[in-house]
Amino acid sequence: MAKDKDVKTNAMRILDRNKIAYKVNTYECDEFIDGVHIADMLGQPHDSTFKTLVAQGKSGGYYVFAIPIDEELDMKKAAKSVGEKSVELIHVKDINKVTGYIRGGCTPLGMKKQYPTVVDSSAENFSEIIISGGRLGSQIFLDPQDLVKVTGGKFESIIFEQV
Repeated sequence: MAKDKDVKTNAMRILDRNKIAYKVNTYECDEFIDGVHIADMLGQPHDSTFKTLVAQGKSGGYYVFAIPIDEELDMKKAAKSVGEKSVELIHVKDINKVTGYIRGGCTPLGMKKQYPTVVDSSAENFSEIIISGGRLGSQIFLDPQDLVKVTGGKFESIIFEQV
C-alpha cells in the first residue's frame, strides 16, 4: 500500500478529495518529446488524449487550456473564451514557476493556483479522456465533465480549425 502513495500526485489527491472516479496509467518515460509520441507509444487515441497549455492574457492573468494532443490552440478563440483581448502561451522555462509542474507533466489539476480553465468542447464527445497525471510517466483517465467540475472550468471550442 505504501507504494501506491508514492505515485499519488497533487492532481490525484484533488480528485480523491472531491470523490471523483479516475484511473491511473504509469509508463516509462526517459525523455518527453510530446503527447503524440507518448500516445503512439502506448497505443492511445489522439482525439481523447488531451494536453495542457498555459497562456498569459494581455491583463497579466494566467489561463489553462486543455486540447487534443494533435491539435493546435486557436489563440483568438482561446482569448475570447476567457474574456481577454489576446493570450500568449507562456515560455517553457516559466512552466514550473507558474504551475508547479514541468513540461510533459503539466495537468489542469493541482497547479500552484487554480487558474481559469477551458477544455476544448470536443472532450464532450467522450465518456473518458486522458490527461497528464501531474508528472512524467503518469496519466489520469477521467470523465471530462468531472475535469470541468473540479477545475471550475468550462467547455468551449478553442482549437484551430483548418478551412
